Amino acid sequence: MPDRRISRPSTAALAACLALALALAACSPSAPPAATTGVAPATAGGATALPGGWQRVVGVDVPDAEGVHPRLPATVRSDDGVEVTVTDSSRTIAGGDDVISVMEALGLDAQVFAAPVNTATAAGRAAPKQFLFNRTTGAEGVLSLDATLFVGNSLRRHGNSGLAGKLRDAGLPAVIVDDLQPAPDKVRKTAALFGAAEAGERLATQVQAQLDEAARIAAGHARRPKVIHVSATGAGGQPTVGGADTAAAALIRLAGGDNIGDAAGVSDYSVLSQEGIVAAAPEVILVSEHDLELFGGADALWTQYPTLRQTPAGAAGRVWVMPDVQLKYTSVASGAGAISLAQALAALADKAP
Repeated sequence: MPDRRISRPSTAALAACLALALALAACSPSAPPAATTGVAPATAGGATALPGGWQRVVGVDVPDAEGVHPRLPATVRSDDGVEVTVTDSSRTIAGGDDVISVMEALGLDAQVFAAPVNTATAAGRAAPKQFLFNRTTGAEGVLSLDATLFVGNSLRRHGNSGLAGKLRDAGLPAVIVDDLQPAPDKVRKTAALFGAAEAGERLATQVQAQLDEAARIAAGHARRPKVIHVSATGAGGQPTVGGADTAAAALIRLAGGDNIGDAAGVSDYSVLSQEGIVAAAPEVILVSEHDLELFGGADALWTQYPTLRQTPAGAAGRVWVMPDVQLKYTSVASGAGAISLAQALAALADKAP
């Protein structure tokens, strides 16, 4: 499309505009070596072809533990403050792909018994059961799965809602490893509950080394490019933007970018109006592989958010696609994803906005 100059408001004006746009939209219906990473061409690895200008940003050295022999029982402190003893993890209900990613790294793929319906992990998709995990998930539904362990990944959904307590009262061990914590801590806690604390410590050390390397790369950026992370989920099926407390926002900040959801001070995934997108003027549109599938492909992304084309990122066709477990979750793949994103942003930062 033709080159189009877009006027840019001041930082204060942009923050105010974004806050208003988000508020209005919300009211509408609706240490080991560092990883080797890469920015893959649009058709790498047999993946679905992407339009010209789009690229895959993929960390290619995700830590993996070998020769792990978990030992149960294991007694751990759940993030809701309760001590839980795990005696059998053979049929585990996993609350999110962050939990499943650690299980995969430990070689416990076959123990993933139930996974979220929108899981993007191989073990999650191969699980015998898929289940809807949200704030309204009931204990009866979880118990009906006849599992041996429940591992929740959110204090908001699985702890504060009372779900974990009800499951324990019914005899099902329930451990919460909250999503809003650093990836190395989450890896340690998750591995420990499966009786693999030593392997978890090794994995966590690798992840931390990768995160440190990403921060080192980001420190050398000439500037911080603006990034908008869009998702097909998070607001009753409406397209959303990653807010300040999401794993994606933390990744963008660490990798040397400015997450536009931060400017409005919103949390979680929030709907952003079409006007707010133009005002944000992102230089990069960041989307996960699974969200791109849920959108319906590349063309459907523009249909869902038409004014994305009116931004610097849209005008340049600069859409970056990342694996879900490297972008949307803090887990064992976070460090590899952070290095890859930092490398991609470094190249962009050298160009004039």
